[in-house]
Amino acid sequence: MKLSPKSVILTLSFLLVSTICFADSKYKVNKGDTLYSISKKYQITVAELRAANNLSENDVIKVGQVLIIPTADLNNAVSLNSKAVKTETKTESKATKTYVVQKGDTLYGIAKKSGMTVSELMALNKFDNNTVIKVGQKVMIYDGTKQTAVATTKTSTTTTTPTVSANPPDTRTYGSTVNADSSTIWPVKNPKVTTVKGKVNGVQLSAQKDETVTCIREGSVMYVGVYRGYGQILFIQSKTGIIYAYAGLGSISVKKGDYAVFGTSLGTVGVDPISKKSQITLMVFQNGQPIDPAKAPRS
Repeated sequence: MKLSPKSVILTLSFLLVSTICFADSKYKVNKGDTLYSISKKYQITVAELRAANNLSENDVIKVGQVLIIPTADLNNAVSLNSKAVKTETKTESKATKTYVVQKGDTLYGIAKKSGMTVSELMALNKFDNNTVIKVGQKVMIYDGTKQTAVATTKTSTTTTTPTVSANPPDTRTYGSTVNADSSTIWPVKNPKVTTVKGKVNGVQLSAQKDETVTCIREGSVMYVGVYRGYGQILFIQSKTGIIYAYAGLGSISVKKGDYAVFGTSLGTVGVDPISKKSQITLMVFQNGQPIDPAKAPRS
């Protein structure tokens, strides 16, 4: 089928916007910018922005400084917005090798170019979310990767201001829809439960318009904000280190630092921008890896 010139232009525009939205880029700091304002602009977390630029909590950005804006990755966001707990972190049994940190390296960059996730790199080296690496430092990476690629591969030097689409393409892959087990406690009442797969696994829960979303596992609120591709989202970390991510909320009634008790209100259900239905997405992570929300601990 032959496409009209208008269709070709629209298709190319869509691909360009999608590429810009979901690829790493660089941003030059302007007067009045803060890490928080920049992270909010690109709908990622401050912790991700710090990790991508090897910044500590005390570092101050300067006008004219060029920052890497990392691709939004919820797995990374969860790992970098969690706190260490006194439980043994199991790492996958793989051959490892040593990498010597070079000038310009970051945890985010080393992980990405080594074919690892940030959470894997952090767990392997027992780093926490405040770790700042130094030139000459030795870190462990999984073997089977090319060390030269880690040291020499560079992000594009073009400084851009990516457009964050209000209606991003639906990258979710939907699995089976099952009836909610009456014995399983969910954040909303009597939901239709649909498995969702992709970069992050979870479940999509149907709900009534503006229905109250309740806490299914007590813990500390680690992050509240708008996250690219997920709308309003919050992370709650239990005392055992498991993180519950509630996404697609219409409103949020807790703030970072709060302690959410089981059964209390976290906010209300939002409207999915793609399906236009009232629903939320629930994702659960243990040691930086997604687990089945239906099997995650409650109360």
